[in-house]
Amino acid sequence: MSAALAALLLASSAPAAGAPPVVTVDTGTIRGETGADGRAVFRGIPFAAAPVGDLRWRAPQPVKHWQGIRETVRSAPACLQIDYGWNREAAANQSEDCLYLDVATPALHPAKPLPVMVWIHGGGNRAGGGPGPGDSPVVARGVVLVSAQYRLSALGFLSHPALGAHSGNYGLMDQQAALRWVQANVARFGGDPANVTIFGESAGAQDVGLQLLSPGGKGLFRKAIEESGTPGFGLPPRSLADNEALGEIIATAAGAPPHASAAQLRALPGKALIEASEHADVPNLDDDSFIWLQAVVDGVVLTETPATSLARGVGKDVPLILGNNFHELGLYGAPERAIAQGFGSNAKAALTAYGLAPGGTPPADLALQLANDLTFRCPALHVAAERTRAGAATWHYQFDIDGPGDKPVTHGSEIRFVLGEDGAASDAAAPLAAYWVNFAQTGDPNGAGLPEWPRFGPRGTSLELAASGARQVEGLAARTCALRAVP
Repeated sequence: MSAALAALLLASSAPAAGAPPVVTVDTGTIRGETGADGRAVFRGIPFAAAPVGDLRWRAPQPVKHWQGIRETVRSAPACLQIDYGWNREAAANQSEDCLYLDVATPALHPAKPLPVMVWIHGGGNRAGGGPGPGDSPVVARGVVLVSAQYRLSALGFLSHPALGAHSGNYGLMDQQAALRWVQANVARFGGDPANVTIFGESAGAQDVGLQLLSPGGKGLFRKAIEESGTPGFGLPPRSLADNEALGEIIATAAGAPPHASAAQLRALPGKALIEASEHADVPNLDDDSFIWLQAVVDGVVLTETPATSLARGVGKDVPLILGNNFHELGLYGAPERAIAQGFGSNAKAALTAYGLAPGGTPPADLALQLANDLTFRCPALHVAAERTRAGAATWHYQFDIDGPGDKPVTHGSEIRFVLGEDGAASDAAAPLAAYWVNFAQTGDPNGAGLPEWPRFGPRGTSLELAASGARQVEGLAARTCALRAVP
């Protein structure tokens, strides 16, 4: 789903200078390393017990205390996944024992506690990993940066009748466990547990959005940022029964007998389950790579559909930045079919809006524009509008800056301006890192020297970031998104 971390080329920390930093967390003492700019970096800190054996498909369990000093200078293996090319580094170093996080801080003992930003990586909830952001220039802007891993694919999101009444969403539970670890420990790294911002891209952004709506996420963070992702990606949610039926298909394909017991499921090779989910034919889903991007209403982590929660104003007390890139991913399937599915009873009007009705002229980039509207732009604008109606502080953006070598803007293009080397460049080029850090500090992205970014508001005001600079726009994609059926 995301080439985000593949495109994130961050400078490696220089060898430690002087005594390595040592911190005692609630389960023992850890020793990290000092970066060239003086930051303290700790990699591969366990925040939950290894989810293996009898702990597979269970809520994350506490870490056992250790004696002595634990070296935390290497990031942990990524969670089990398929090699899609963009995630080759994560796929080359993976393990079912993967519930670890990295922490980078500009100062262990600052004059006053620092804002905390917790990164949730993307990858379709089936790939990617946590390493990388600890070396990000954004740390030098005065934030404690945490990057957490979570179970992926069938090991993180599968439901099955044998696993209990509320199985599934283990990956979201892992994220909540990591956030509880942050609440308990981040002050020891110079961070303020009362000022935590969660942010993510693609599936990571979806998960941020779901944490805003989950009862288990309440109180674990104060602000949120969704880059190119929303709760459910505009896809119809799945019920627990739907996800259990899919889980039975996957388990059987992985080698389990029909009506398998929980013990039989936990005895299956993890890689077999990942491979089986890769080839599953998901009902009512044209692009099966989105298999783990449909929100699953399991009754515990998610007690109702995202649309219902948003309409009720759930999460309105948490300020939110969200948005998308001008182009994201291509369209899977024919435009007419996508319009029929995505616009429902308004499909005829949508055909006209996209120039596909008789006598019309579709845009040259129809497939990209339609895919962006259905999966990214309209869902984000819907979330912004629902939150505005509830009185929630919300800022919306659209990013339109080409990549290196004039590579057209695409999915993940903004990350290098948030976490990568471009985040240390002039804020005039693309001030995302400055907006993001201001937001983490104060709950408002605006600050000295930055173009004004008003809240979304009833007029639908967005900030468009282009190579020529940032400008306010109103009613972005209003004509087409007004026709979009909300799942």
